[in-house]
Amino acid sequence: MTASSAGPVIFGEVLFDCFPDRRVLGGAPFNVAWNLHGLGGNPLFVGAVGDDRPGADVRRIMAAWGMDDSGLQTDPAHPTGTVQVSLEGGEPSYEIVADQAYDHVDRQAALTAIAGREDAILYHGSLALRDTGSRETLAALRDTVRGGVFMDVNLRAPWWDRDTVRELVANSAWVKLNQDELDALGDGDMRSPQDGARALLSRYGLRAVILTRGSEGALVAASDGLVISQPAPPVDGLVDTVGAGDAFSAVVLLGIMEGWGWETILERAARFAAQVCTLRGATTEDRSFYAEQSRAW
Repeated sequence: MTASSAGPVIFGEVLFDCFPDRRVLGGAPFNVAWNLHGLGGNPLFVGAVGDDRPGADVRRIMAAWGMDDSGLQTDPAHPTGTVQVSLEGGEPSYEIVADQAYDHVDRQAALTAIAGREDAILYHGSLALRDTGSRETLAALRDTVRGGVFMDVNLRAPWWDRDTVRELVANSAWVKLNQDELDALGDGDMRSPQDGARALLSRYGLRAVILTRGSEGALVAASDGLVISQPAPPVDGLVDTVGAGDAFSAVVLLGIMEGWGWETILERAARFAAQVCTLRGATTEDRSFYAEQSRAW
């Protein structure tokens, strides 16, 4: 498997999840970019960090992994993104800190960074679009790229509103979301997950809706009328489910780039997400983990 040299543009947040005893690099778009790089997808991550120690750490970690950091901006006025994670009765609770560097991705710097990738697919979520600065930058990128927009909905309370997210969906070609997100964006008239996915597809003229359903697996509804489902594979050696959705998205995006059929995309994405559930956290620096997946494809 050889990914296109004009790999996708991945726009959004990079941040540290700060636990009481450790911090973990993440952010859904960054996790997708990390996984794509491990799988040979040649992504360009476009985002921002602060002029601070965490920002320098992001660059150092990207360099060690071999990722292109030319799309990563340094914002001297805002800190590198953080999520404060606390444990209450053994259950984590999250505070997504406001006004971070990823909220202020500069438009012109982003356009300069993607020069030569105008034919690429543009991937984004919704969290990094809570501020007008990054929303305007995304709009400029969307007007520039020609490969279509893949939206990974990823709603994060309280940082979204229905009208804004629906507008983002309307400007996309492919939309991936989970059942709760479909319920939140729909009109309450869906009789089944398939009906809900078809309704979203039709309402916004999308190429495909990819719906993840946890232990129930996943399904896709495509513009040619195809609707297929994939059961969730068993997970041998489950550690946690952190990052499984991001892993799934990375393989779906890779499959679209490579022209795989939807049945193949769903099967490979589900299997890779299951493998990520054997890790502690969303990603790994173990290159053999990714090489094993690629060889199987």
